[in-house]
Amino acid sequence: QVQLVESGGGSAEAGGSLRLSCTASGYSVRGNCVGWFRQAPGKEREGVATIDYRHTAIYANSLRERFTISKDSAKNTLSLLIHNLKSEDSAVYYCAAVASGGYWCPLDQSNFSYWGQGTQVTVSS
Repeated sequence: QVQLVESGGGSAEAGGSLRLSCTASGYSVRGNCVGWFRQAPGKEREGVATIDYRHTAIYANSLRERFTISKDSAKNTLSLLIHNLKSEDSAVYYCAAVASGGYWCPLDQSNFSYWGQGTQVTVSS
C-alpha cells in the first residue's frame, strides 16, 4: 500500500523560509516522477513543482524563483523549500507520485495517482 505523508507545515512569517517533507512508504521515489501541489482556500488545486528520475525539476512559472524541490532516494523522501514566504503561499500543500515511471513528469495533476493528506502552511504578514 502506497502512503505519502507530508510534514513541516505550520505558521510562518512573510519573508521567512519553510521546508516541507514527504515520506513515502510502499513506493520508491527513486526513478519515479513525484511532485508538490497546493490548494488555497476558495481556489483550485495548482501545481507547484515536479522532479523526474534524473532529478530534473519543473516549476510553476510564478514560483520558480522562490521554490526548490528535491528528493532523497536513500531516505525515500521528497522535499520542498520555500524562500521569501508570501501571504499568497498560504495553502494546503500536497505531495504526489505517479503510478510508475520517471521520464514523463509534467506539472499536471492528472498524471499523479498517489496523494498525501496535505500539510497546512499559513503565512502571516
